[in-house]
Amino acid sequence: MIIKADSRSYFVFDLDDTLYSEIDFLKSAYRFIASSLNPSESEILYHEMLKIYLSGGNAFKYVIEKYPGRQLSIENLLNLYRNHFPEISLRDGVFNLLTNIKKGNGKIGIITDGRSVTQRNKIVALGIANFIDTLVISEEIGYEKPSINLFESFMGEKSRIHYFYFGDNLSKDFISPKKLGWTCIGIVDEKNIHKKNISEFSNEYLPHIFVKNFSEIDII
Repeated sequence: MIIKADSRSYFVFDLDDTLYSEIDFLKSAYRFIASSLNPSESEILYHEMLKIYLSGGNAFKYVIEKYPGRQLSIENLLNLYRNHFPEISLRDGVFNLLTNIKKGNGKIGIITDGRSVTQRNKIVALGIANFIDTLVISEEIGYEKPSINLFESFMGEKSRIHYFYFGDNLSKDFISPKKLGWTCIGIVDEKNIHKKNISEFSNEYLPHIFVKNFSEIDII
């Protein structure tokens, strides 16, 4: 897929499971929690938590029961999960894509659901803060996807702009930007946390095109 970047083009990205693999954030958080609770055997605890998660169990409930004297709760484990500074990395091809967009004078934005501190930590950890011209986070705006208000808030007063939107979640990523006339590109990856069966969705929920990775996109 070839896309021209210029001063009238805006490249907008979802964050989780689009620019990076969200399972890596989960693994990072589990390592942080395990290290905080049991530094001497953190790797053992980490792998126990991950095994429980992958088998469909509740890793936090397991931790609470494993350390009854620590007065742990789901809430404080969630706080550790959400507020830790993650060890995550960009998907292959993303850095080159962002670099080439900037070389072509295109703008770059992110629209993401989530908490402000969590999502901002991810952006810093990924090393892409300096690329971003506009950042919209659901907690800061008061709307979540698929609300069209989230996308309209991003657009603001910008006019005569061609928007390209990259996402992964068929339930909520594409229906609103398609209504606004954005060109939507879906990222397909078997490792994504939110796996969806395409056949379950009507056309209004689907992107205009699917790609398997960012290396399939050439910016000119």
